[in-house]
Amino acid sequence: MSADPDSANPGAGPSPGPGASGARAGTAESDSHFSAAVTAVTAAFGDPTRREIYLFVRSNPGTTASEVAARFSLHPNVARHHLERLATGGYVEITMERADGGGAGRPSKRFRAVGNDPTLDLLTRRDDLLVLLLQEALQLLGPGAAEGMAERVGEEYGRTLAVQMSPGDGQRSLRTAMHAIADTLTAHGFAAHAEDQGSSTAVVADNCPFGNAASQYPVLCAVDRGMVKGLLAGLCGEDPGGIVPVVLSSSRARGDDACAAVV
Repeated sequence: MSADPDSANPGAGPSPGPGASGARAGTAESDSHFSAAVTAVTAAFGDPTRREIYLFVRSNPGTTASEVAARFSLHPNVARHHLERLATGGYVEITMERADGGGAGRPSKRFRAVGNDPTLDLLTRRDDLLVLLLQEALQLLGPGAAEGMAERVGEEYGRTLAVQMSPGDGQRSLRTAMHAIADTLTAHGFAAHAEDQGSSTAVVADNCPFGNAASQYPVLCAVDRGMVKGLLAGLCGEDPGGIVPVVLSSSRARGDDACAAVV
């Protein structure tokens, strides 16, 4: 007579019913859809400038990239980048239209918000939640571990951006790469430019996309430094000694006029 499996293992619970695996599969599928939705929204609206641009387009249907650039004091290329990211995510649609009043001129691209996704209303209240989450994380990690984590996250993201910037391209010189990095950071809300300083080159950011969160938690500046490191590694390659050292020479969060990373 075979032993009762539950008697042989008193700690074991009842065997899962035939529907348990299906329930787990359904939960996993739901989690996957939710994760994909979060990733899509974060990619489209993770930049606060892009979020404000979306709200502007929603209030001004048919606006152009030039009008967005003027409204937010952006270079037209930066405004187009934000609008195209929103269009890629399906939050904005693009049409070709001539200005009101007609004329024989070439039609221009015009942007309109698509639908009225209620989840987007949560974005205006998201920052407070992120600050609370960040505060709790910093208390648990401590400043040293938190700064290391911030730099690693920034570096990994920078490497990802570098692959997207130059798939299959050859390695760039350090100086050329730093100027390309400044353009990339500008597209992410940093309003950055490159400055050649003798044998060194600095990327200077006049705006911080993290806003007040960076002022409260200057450890976020390590994300900037990590992004520059990751972008450099991706654009220039790594020599046997490792990635070129990146020094964060100034920080708005610490009272300086601008944030600057120097190599």
